[in-house]
Amino acid sequence: MAEVKLRQVVKMYDETPAVRGIDLDIADEEFVVLVGPSGCGKSTTLRMIAGLEDITGGEIMIGDDVINDVPPKDRNIAMVFQNYALYPHMSVFENMSFALRLKKAAKDEIRARVENAARILDITELLDRKPKQLSGGQRQRVAMGRAIVRDPMVFLFDEPLSNLDAKLRVQMRTEIKKVHQKVRTTTVYVTHDQIEAMTLADRVVVMNGGRIEQVGAPGDLYHAPATKFVAGFIGSPAMNFIPCSLEEAGQGLRIRLTDDIGFLVPEERAGRYRPHAGSGKLCLGIRPEHVLEQRSQLEPNQQVFEVGLDVTEPMGMDTLVYFRVNGSEVCGRVNPNAGARPGERMKLVADLNNMHLIDDATGKVL
Repeated sequence: MAEVKLRQVVKMYDETPAVRGIDLDIADEEFVVLVGPSGCGKSTTLRMIAGLEDITGGEIMIGDDVINDVPPKDRNIAMVFQNYALYPHMSVFENMSFALRLKKAAKDEIRARVENAARILDITELLDRKPKQLSGGQRQRVAMGRAIVRDPMVFLFDEPLSNLDAKLRVQMRTEIKKVHQKVRTTTVYVTHDQIEAMTLADRVVVMNGGRIEQVGAPGDLYHAPATKFVAGFIGSPAMNFIPCSLEEAGQGLRIRLTDDIGFLVPEERAGRYRPHAGSGKLCLGIRPEHVLEQRSQLEPNQQVFEVGLDVTEPMGMDTLVYFRVNGSEVCGRVNPNAGARPGERMKLVADLNNMHLIDDATGKVL
């Protein structure tokens, strides 16, 4: 079994905290992605698991063993770096087999392991080439192959797709997912790209300022963020945040955005939100796909409002529309045939079944 456990792990650089006492359990065979903005502590956490950074406090365990003081070479892990780290004078076969040759493994075993990894990655025909003869995507596959042949307990990926162009990144995301389905090794993957995190992970760990903001399945983070930071970080285009107030409206509640725009709160949420009525430090969070063009038939809790459009961006399958409400820029997604034109007024629908009410003072989603 290759569970990875972090217990109150701290990393200080002099007096500056990089990781602030995080706890995390990663199950055997699980694919976990650490994601967050630059400086959030995700790469430092990965490097501590790898043994490339000493930890200041806490414990890191692989299986039942505490590995705080175990050298990197003895941790039975394999790491794939951002810059591939291939030896330019060696062939692909020699690069992939390097660690096994250092361990003086039998030649037959080395060849069998390398050829098996090459088949998984579809690079069998590249085994005699040198790295300079390979494309960026092929080099990345070789780096992954070098990790696979070691048959480690844990794979660690440190932003492995950052050097690739957009089209190749999409292709390699798919390849990495296929490899994990074939080679069910516990994997910890670091990226700043939330789309990578959402598409690859069994669970996503969102980090911010050296702390873990939220851990969950991609769909859970998208539909039920715990904080404003997570809500804004996960999703593209990002969630809209509009300052608002909450007021009584007969037996129900109303979210007031401006003098002209207010939305009745869905009945099933009224009890949860009522303690916050009258508070001025609230904001409405709603994703662009839940701000859409007016339809003849509205679903329950979909409410119409009218605004003047500032910018429209045709995207093919839909059109992004931008406008301002209560001083905040808001993005919606409408049908390309809805007639959205910049400078004109348009009736839109807010789908409040998917709204989030956020306490601006604490950053918590209510």
